[in-house]
Formats: sequence, C-alpha cells, structure tokens
Amino acid sequence: MEGQTIKSANNTVLGRNSPRLSPHRKTSMFSAKMRSVFEPWLYLSPAIILLVLVMFLPLVIGFTYSFQHYSLFRPNDITWAGFANFEQLWSDWKFWKALKNTVWWTFGSVSIQFILGLGLALLLNRTFPARRLIQALVFLPWAVPTFLSGLTWAWLFNPVIGPLPKILYAVGLTDSAYESILADPAIAMWGPITANVWFGIPFFAITLLAALQSIPKDLYEAAAMDGASAWQGFTKITLPFLAPMIAITVMLRTIWIANFPDFIYTMTKGGPANSTEIVATYIFTTAFRRLDFGYASAVAMVLLLLLLAYAFILLNMRRIQAKG
Repeated sequence: MEGQTIKSANNTVLGRNSPRLSPHRKTSMFSAKMRSVFEPWLYLSPAIILLVLVMFLPLVIGFTYSFQHYSLFRPNDITWAGFANFEQLWSDWKFWKALKNTVWWTFGSVSIQFILGLGLALLLNRTFPARRLIQALVFLPWAVPTFLSGLTWAWLFNPVIGPLPKILYAVGLTDSAYESILADPAIAMWGPITANVWFGIPFFAITLLAALQSIPKDLYEAAAMDGASAWQGFTKITLPFLAPMIAITVMLRTIWIANFPDFIYTMTKGGPANSTEIVATYIFTTAFRRLDFGYASAVAMVLLLLLLAYAFILLNMRRIQAKG
C-alpha cells in the first residue's frame, strides 16, 4: 500500500497523472497568444499605412530621383545619373550660398525664439492679473497661417505703405524712411527672421512653461532658506530641470526651421541677389521652376543627411551630459 502511494506521488510529480490539454484547448490558447501579438498591429495599421504612403514612400522615391537625370523638360529622357547630381552639387555656388544662408537663418531664428520664449515662459509662470488671458493670446501667432503671416510682415516692411521702415528710420537704424531692409542684400535676412521669431516664440513659451510648472516648488523654498539668490535658483534648479526639454525643443525647432521656406518665399522669394535663399527654397525653385527633380532630390538628400547628423550629435551630447 505504501509503495503504491509513493508510485502515485511520483507519477503526479512527473506529470503522468496531470490533466492533459485537449487539442481544441491547445488551439484556443495558441489563437489567443497570436491575437495578443498581432491585434495591436491591426489597430495601428491605418496609421502605419498612412505614414508609409505619406512619408516613407515619397522619401524612397525622392532618394531614387537623386540618382537620375529627371527633368520635366525632357520627360522621355529619364536616365540613370549615378552620383552626377551630387558631383554637380559640389561645384554649385548657389547651393553653398544657400547652405550658408540656412545656417544663418536657422541659428538666428532659433536663438532669438528660445531666449524670448524662455523669458515669456518665466513671466507666465508667475501669478499676476489676466495671466490666463495672456497665455491664450500667446497662441495667436502660432494659430495664424504662415502664408498669411508672411504676407503681413512683407506689408509691414513695405517702404511705401508699411510702418516699419518709418519706425526704423525714426530710431536711426536706416538712412531713409522709404528704405526697406528686404531690398538690401546685407540685411534682407533680418526681415524673414523677424517674422519667424514672432511666429515661433509661442512654441518655446508653451513647452517651457509646461516644464517649469512641473518643477517642485519645495526646491525653491529650500534654496531660499539656504540664502540662494534668484539667479542661483535659476542656474542651479530651473536650468537643470529644463535641460531635457530645452534639448528636445531646440532640436525640433532647428529641424523645422531649416525645412521652413514659407516666410522667405512669401517675403523675398530668395532675393535680393540670393541673399535670403536657403536650401529649402533652393529645392523648391529647382524642382518647380527649373523642373529638375533629379537635382532637387539630390539637394534634399544632402539636407536630410545634415539634419540627421545634427540630431544625432545633439542627442548624444545630451546623453553624455545626463550620464555625467
């Protein structure tokens, strides 16, 4: 009797007397497992298909165009070019001038937007009358269509009917009340930069304000009790907490502005004398005025690689700083 009990226990341990799953039960469990794996992708499939059609597919097509002689002036003479478009780009002075202007346009816009946006975020983080109303009005430039904003700023800089030339002359920045900075190659870039700064301040203000409101107030109270000044609280508490958000917002705005030809095209169309031509407008004019899609695609691929390299370097610098 004792031996039979031990044998039965051993069989139970080995699983010989354990209940077996029926084939139907095994199939049901397998189906449930497969459903748990593929069901989320099924729900995401409309968005994935849209992204592929709108972003990935045009990117692949543009990449193939960059290695072809693809001009709509010769639609029946599309041939493989290899690296000829990129070799032409290397000796294209208009491209290098546009690249130089892109750096100036992007750095000037982002730096001023960030400084003014951070100051506005610090102001809105305080309690004062009509603060909610001011926060709502901050969104106004961001809500206006960029094409309409560009036309408005072009009118403001108009030397005949615009008020800004007269204001600049009154403060001594120009030599004539009928002088427009948009017509001077030396300073024409300041016109689109001014419009872009007005348009982009809300982005920095709102995102940095959200980050400021997430900082614990106890840290400032403890710092004040230890005798820290307002500047020390800003540099030792505010900036370290804002660093991740600053890195992301600066990176995003840099990429967006480098690819943002709206203000330049509506205000100056790249002139005078190519002084405001950036790579984005150069791509547009090459593709839709000269109808040379092959060369325009090559320029676009170079801009894409430069922006990817910038994002990679910035993110790695941020990662190294966070580890340190």
